[in-house]
Amino acid sequence: MILLEDLGISFGPNTLFSGLSVTIGARDRFGLVGPNGAGKSSLLRIINAEAQPDAGRCIRSRGTTTGYLPQDGFPLGDRTLVEEVESAAESILSLRRRIAEAEARLHDLSSEDPEYSGLLESIGLWEHRLELLDASRLRARSGQLLAGLGFTDADHERPVPEFSGGWRIRIGLARLLLASPDILLLDEPTNHLDLPSQRWLESFLQSYDGALVLVSHDRAFLDALTRRTLALDPSGPCVYTGNYSRYEIESAHRLEVLQQAKKNQDRRLDRTRRFIDRFRYKASKARQVQSRIKALARESLIELPEDSDAIDFTFPEPAPTGQVVLELRDLHKRYGDNVIFDGLDFKLERGERIAVVGPNGAGKSTLVRILAGVEPFDSGERVTGLRVRTAYFAQHQTQELNPDHTLMESLQSAGTGVSEGLARNVLGAFLFSGDDVFKQVRVLSGGEKSRLALARILLLSANCLIFDEPTNHLDMASKAVLGRALEEFPGAVVLVSHDRDFLNPIVNQVVEITPGRLRRLPGTVAEYLKLLEEEERRGPAPAPDQRERSATASPDASTSPRERRRRKAAALARLAPLRKQAAELEDRIAVLEKKRDAMEERLADPATFRPGEDPAGLIRDYETTKTALDTALAEWTKVSSELETLDAEAARG
Repeated sequence: MILLEDLGISFGPNTLFSGLSVTIGARDRFGLVGPNGAGKSSLLRIINAEAQPDAGRCIRSRGTTTGYLPQDGFPLGDRTLVEEVESAAESILSLRRRIAEAEARLHDLSSEDPEYSGLLESIGLWEHRLELLDASRLRARSGQLLAGLGFTDADHERPVPEFSGGWRIRIGLARLLLASPDILLLDEPTNHLDLPSQRWLESFLQSYDGALVLVSHDRAFLDALTRRTLALDPSGPCVYTGNYSRYEIESAHRLEVLQQAKKNQDRRLDRTRRFIDRFRYKASKARQVQSRIKALARESLIELPEDSDAIDFTFPEPAPTGQVVLELRDLHKRYGDNVIFDGLDFKLERGERIAVVGPNGAGKSTLVRILAGVEPFDSGERVTGLRVRTAYFAQHQTQELNPDHTLMESLQSAGTGVSEGLARNVLGAFLFSGDDVFKQVRVLSGGEKSRLALARILLLSANCLIFDEPTNHLDMASKAVLGRALEEFPGAVVLVSHDRDFLNPIVNQVVEITPGRLRRLPGTVAEYLKLLEEEERRGPAPAPDQRERSATASPDASTSPRERRRRKAAALARLAPLRKQAAELEDRIAVLEKKRDAMEERLADPATFRPGEDPAGLIRDYETTKTALDTALAEWTKVSSELETLDAEAARG
């Protein structure tokens, strides 16, 4: 269907890739992978005949149709939703217009008119063609696509301009799928899809009767849909048989072979150089020396790709929190007539790592903004636990960046004691390397600013991380860096993300938000999706309200009011001394932490170890201080847990 022959793409003086040759045949399923900036989107535009390559050529079979969904969608009209989607079926709509015009003309003619019989014959032919195109099912097909992508029946007659950017991309996707081109070219199609819509799209594409070229940073999505992988690697483009996971195995094997070849070449070149150095001035060896010098000049050196696994990051060690990190009590939130939360009770505890999932518009981002303290609510309480420091990331964080800072300055201003080495390491993990670190923030693209804002947040000494779609502008390598860091993070984590592969190893609970319902489930996202499949087979369960009964148990109905009052009074009587003890411990911890930090600065100073100083005494004091601090922290943790238990008893009484 399409042949790419010795294709090359450049960006200014830089060659993105060259020498790409591959054939895309009927029902081929390609995953197109590579680091950000490798030329993936540019290649899709060339296949779609929107751009020309800088070298080579793209040859397509006559009549081959392609459909391209860019990351940011494409222009849409002012029609209603269903009209916009069905505009993809132009051949059907054109035939219907012809039939309508012909039928209107018939009304003006008598049956004896010579034109009359000709129009009847044409109408018959056009109606037969409509049958072949399955035109009678056009509305059913468009409705199926829209439902799968999360639209309701009530949305069908809404004008397209009323929909937000993410929903417009879904509209474009629905229009593209209805057109059914021979080759689908999809650039990050899941970026604006919730998990239910992702699952539907995955199922739809698995049975799609055409070829597919897919760019996605979602490994699970790629693995489920692709059978070949076109990798735009730094070492050059290469085609692998198999999905993304198979590509990783094959790529690792190729790298091992390349590394061994590099070692062999280095040993051989080293022997040649030693021969040249040894016999350079010996007349009897002059011819051999010159021969080896020429051989060295002709040698094509093997270059190894940068090892992305070498880039790593760990969060600064956060201060410990109490058992309860954040709590929402009887919380109410609405936007106009749209009720988001009606009496929500929610508790986030130490060590919990929660994925917040559900359809778009159900309240996922609203929940995490309220938890982060950046979104007002109508009534209820938001309670922050002891010693909790929250770090919140969402796409709008880019507005808080200083445009006059360089990337290095921006990162070093994010936290105390951020060295240039640490800043470079973190920036490298998020695709900024070399002289990029001295660029001003103002010249960055939206995606680059988003990555910088995320990198800054990672340097805060927070013990509660709340992230809303953190992977949208990350490639596979950067996503892996962030994922590994979050897996090792000892504090509480709340994540809104559409990326199953990213979430799975991190989270230990799933909070599902649907309109009027919130439920909390233990386990990974994979286990949650399996549960959804089982529920779909069984049919829907009755919806509970938004209170987490398992998290905050109601008082036993059999307990008398007098007994509950007695328990509440006892709890309140024990609270005051415990609060005083906790405050004293916090003051002591602050003093010990300050003393420890000062000692660490002295121990890092070479002057401490000069003759006449007493480093051994300082080291003893440092160890004593650390032991005292650990003891105080352990005692504070115990007291804070008791406080939280008594607070709950007093609240229930």
